[in-house]
This record gives sequence, C-alpha cells and structure tokens, in this order.
Amino acid sequence: MRIQEVKKVFAFFFLLGFFVGIIYVNLYAKTYITSMGIFSDYFLEQFSGENLHVEEYIVFITGVRVFPILFLAILSGTRHGKAAGSVYLLWTGFSGGLILTTAILKLNVKGIFLCLVALMPHFICYIAAYIMLLLYIFTYPDVRWNHSKTVSMILFILMGIITECYLNPVLMDIFLKRI
Repeated sequence: MRIQEVKKVFAFFFLLGFFVGIIYVNLYAKTYITSMGIFSDYFLEQFSGENLHVEEYIVFITGVRVFPILFLAILSGTRHGKAAGSVYLLWTGFSGGLILTTAILKLNVKGIFLCLVALMPHFICYIAAYIMLLLYIFTYPDVRWNHSKTVSMILFILMGIITECYLNPVLMDIFLKRI
C-alpha cells in the first residue's frame, strides 16, 4: 500500500469510529452519560486538588500505555496485523468521539478545552509512535522494521509517559483552577 492510501485508511477507520462514538452518545447513552459524575464540578474539584504520587502514577501509566502498543507490535508481523490496526483505529476514534461528546454535553465549550489540555502534550508523542507502527502494519511486507524505528518508537513512548506524569498534571491543575 502506498502512503497516500494508508493515510486514507487511517482517516477512514478513525473517523468512522469517531462518528459512531458521537452517535452512540447522542442516541443511546445520553441519559446514562449525563447522569455520570465524571465531568461534574465535584469530580473536577477532586482532580484539581489531588496530590499525585508520581512513582505510582508512572507505574500505572506505563502499564496502560505500553501494553496496547506491545500487543499491536506483536500482531504487526502476523496475518492479523492489518485487522488489529483497523480495530485499534476504530476503537481510538470511538473513544475520542465518546469522550469529546460527553465533555461537550457536560461542560459545553469548556469540555473541548478540557479534552485538549488533558491530552496535550503527551499524546503528540503517543500519536507519533502509533503512526510509525501503523504505517509499518499497513505497508508490510513492502516496508521493513529496523532498529532506528524501534529506538524512535521507544523514545516517543518514554517521552509521552514522562510528560504525562510530570507535565500534564500541572497543566490540568492550572486549567481546572481557571474554569
């Protein structure tokens, strides 16, 4: 597959999942989601005032971030790689649509900004790592994996974990104190 075709596949599966997430929230789960407390003032105040134990948080985040990329990397060289990559893009899109729609329902425009602050800057690193892996998955066997891709992917994941554990809580605290 050429890179332009791969980009179209990425966009198709991600956006399909994203729109399904939006539709799911609006048609089937709106009442349930609006009754949840995840974006309530109480929840946001609790998050804002929380003292984070960084060592425990790093262990938790490492498990949450490393397991999916390892699972996808293991499947990347098999005949199930493209299916796994497609499912991953669908799920990521669905989750994004669900979370963003829920945030907008509960917080209006502030919800969009909350989602942006909650995902930046660490998700830039994660997205770069996943794009490298997904490009490999969808262009295999034409493109080969090498050591520089492995090192780059590991560095992106490590940078994402470090910024998520040290920088993002500070940014979230600043943002939550201002809304």
